[in-house]
Amino acid sequence: MAAIGTTPLQDRVWVITGATSGIGKATALGLARVGGTVVLACRDAARGGEAQQEIVRDSKNPKVTLMIVDLASQASIVSFAEEFTQDYRRLDALVNNAGIFTRERMTTPDGLELQFAVNYLGGFLLSHLLLDLLLASTPSRIVNVASSAHKGATIDFDNLQGERAYKGYKAYGQSKLAQILFTVEYGRRLAGTGVTVNAAHPGVIKTNLASTEIPKAFRFVRMFFKSPAKGAETPIFLVASPTVANLTGQYFVNRQVQAPSREAQDPAVARRLYDVSVKLAGLGTDEGRGTPP
Repeated sequence: MAAIGTTPLQDRVWVITGATSGIGKATALGLARVGGTVVLACRDAARGGEAQQEIVRDSKNPKVTLMIVDLASQASIVSFAEEFTQDYRRLDALVNNAGIFTRERMTTPDGLELQFAVNYLGGFLLSHLLLDLLLASTPSRIVNVASSAHKGATIDFDNLQGERAYKGYKAYGQSKLAQILFTVEYGRRLAGTGVTVNAAHPGVIKTNLASTEIPKAFRFVRMFFKSPAKGAETPIFLVASPTVANLTGQYFVNRQVQAPSREAQDPAVARRLYDVSVKLAGLGTDEGRGTPP
């Protein structure tokens, strides 16, 4: 697969969050095979190191590096972005892949509901913090690994953090809907800049995301799920294919544009969520995290 832009292949830099296993690891391996530098943005240093060694071995690409970030902690995200911008002069693509599912309500050190924070707001914040580098590296891309679980979900602005009547699958669907709404709104705001933003549904994949949360009676169904390598095909396509160089704000399934749910296409909801997220992420404040576009 030919990669994007006129920058020499060996100089390109890709970042993938949640790259220790599953779709993230498979995406990192695929991009390592494309070439350039692949940065694994992982929470667990030990598991991240193992993934790094395996990807280097299987891709024959020695330029696979590991950086630590906890998407549940805004302080960790800010620290990661600062370190990354000090170490790297460019960023050709950011893949917001990290995800989590919890049946019970849990909160982050910032007081946010865990699934909302990790699956959506962490990538929202990281995308903003790395935007200057993405703009300096154009053409560049942001890829959000979303899910068909967004269908049927709504953004409950009056209960965004699930403090009332929490249901794990409902919170998960809301976080994935939020990803797509962010994709649409950020794509609109960045139109014409050379930075594209797209979302991908990887399919129903056999990963560790909810292996301990699925009722035992239904775990046998996992044997029919797609492999992580199959699930990584669309994210890799959105990062590296020249055929989508001019597409932005879209939702992809099996490497094809597909209309997301009606709720995901509501511009008023997208703008409102964006404004709320800016505040929740501490952007444009005195803390100096920058002003979003």
